[in-house]
Amino acid sequence: MESKNTSSNFIKNIIIEDLESGKHKEIITRFPPEPNGYLHIGHAKSIILNFELADEFKGKTNLRFDDTNPIKEDTEYVESIKEDVKWLGFDWDELHFASNYFDEMYDRAVVLIKKGKAFVCDLSAEEIKNLRGTLKEPGKESPYRNRTVEENLDLFERMRKGEFKDGEKVLRAKIDMSSPNINMRDPIIYRIAHAEHHNTGDKWCIYPMYDFAHPIEDAIEGVTHSICTLEFEDHRPLYDWVISECEMESKPRQYEFARLNLTNTVMSKRKLKLLVDENVVDGWDDPRMPTIAGLRRKGYTPEAIRRFCREIGVAKSNSTVDAQMLEHFVREDLLAKTPRTMAVLRPLKVVITNYPEGQIEMLDAENNPDDPNAGVRQIPFSREIYIEQEDFMENPPKKYFRLFPGNEVRLKHAYFIKCNDFIKDENGNVVEIHCTYDPETKSGSGFTGRKVKGTIHWVDAAAAVPAEFRLYEPLILDEEQEEGETFLDNINPNSLEILQGFIEENMKNAKPHDKFQFFRHGYFNVDPKYTSDDKIVFNRIVSLKSSFKIQ
Repeated sequence: MESKNTSSNFIKNIIIEDLESGKHKEIITRFPPEPNGYLHIGHAKSIILNFELADEFKGKTNLRFDDTNPIKEDTEYVESIKEDVKWLGFDWDELHFASNYFDEMYDRAVVLIKKGKAFVCDLSAEEIKNLRGTLKEPGKESPYRNRTVEENLDLFERMRKGEFKDGEKVLRAKIDMSSPNINMRDPIIYRIAHAEHHNTGDKWCIYPMYDFAHPIEDAIEGVTHSICTLEFEDHRPLYDWVISECEMESKPRQYEFARLNLTNTVMSKRKLKLLVDENVVDGWDDPRMPTIAGLRRKGYTPEAIRRFCREIGVAKSNSTVDAQMLEHFVREDLLAKTPRTMAVLRPLKVVITNYPEGQIEMLDAENNPDDPNAGVRQIPFSREIYIEQEDFMENPPKKYFRLFPGNEVRLKHAYFIKCNDFIKDENGNVVEIHCTYDPETKSGSGFTGRKVKGTIHWVDAAAAVPAEFRLYEPLILDEEQEEGETFLDNINPNSLEILQGFIEENMKNAKPHDKFQFFRHGYFNVDPKYTSDDKIVFNRIVSLKSSFKIQ
């Protein structure tokens, strides 16, 4: 059974204090993604934090879609997010959409107007930006700031009815243009967008801004602890202002924690979408993408991701985590789960010249030495086999213990073989090796006559099943962009290598998402996108070993 996170963090301590003081009787958290793209590993940290905190204190967690921008949002993203949350092992108590609250948000905006706390502004986005001021200089008030309540109510209603074009007018909160917090300098809270909404259709042509909608959503749902990442810390005063001035009955509180940053990993949905749109990858679920869908397709497990997120903890300051740390937990999780097998990714034929022609024998092989219940499989062995090209060299360097003329190695689960000769093609490439085997050296026979220093893997040529193997490297080169370069200039041209090789016969019926440890190669997952009835494709999840150690 997987152990839950029992370590403390500052948010957990706040929750404990709130419960002990009687401030809250029940904890309610929420995970509030905008459905404008697929979730990535950074979102996984937020999902796990929100759901596990609520679970620990027998509270509730809502899944809420912050769908206030119809231009960028889509039902495809809604469904993918639901799938990702469930795959990670969580289920929400209530499912909500910000768009379901549009009527109440409109009413709350009217409350602000009647209180003299909001006004309709005719300035363009660029003009508003130019009057906003800087961190050192106060902003300047809009010439429309002092419109009467009656005029603002009339204009806002006409905005709702669709009488104005996109960008022609906005509704702004009336706060303080000299505030040291720029977010409080009369922020826009409603804008016009004549666009079809995935949930409300064409009912609305004005939409609330995130900073106005989010606190109202939290208040409506009775959220007690609104947990978000550090970039929203400067928005907290506006969050509190909206709750207060809109006269919300419930008073949620916002808490910020450090977002997850990984080496060689893009954490921007905008940039990830660019990779998809520019066909740099084959979709949001490309195994090179840090999306949860991509990690799932590559073969990562939800258990490994949960353990990784718990290990990195919850901090108040941003930092970057080595991506190898995530891979460490993937290896640790797969070690006991995956059956061992053999696959040859770059095949080179070996003919065992003294093995009887037409003879096939079945050899025993453990499925998983780390799992005593995994059992034993039988693999065929005959006169012709495939080995890896790298396991033979005509003129080897010192300390090369694999096959070369005159040298002997052990075939995993089989016999010792000795290289006697080889054949080259017209280009000088070795295409076939001729060896002899020693029948006294069968694996498991107890043979002690001599030792060899090299053990290599193989597959029987007659029974081998063709397969495609996809090997991945980081998609992004972790280097600073030079002047004139764009994000796309840092794409790793060697992020994907596709090989055609062979697997053991017993794997021919492997299904999408089945996982295996290939001897010497690493952990592999059957790709769900390209595998078909007549073709099996494997994604390498991680290599077998890494020098990375948890500090």
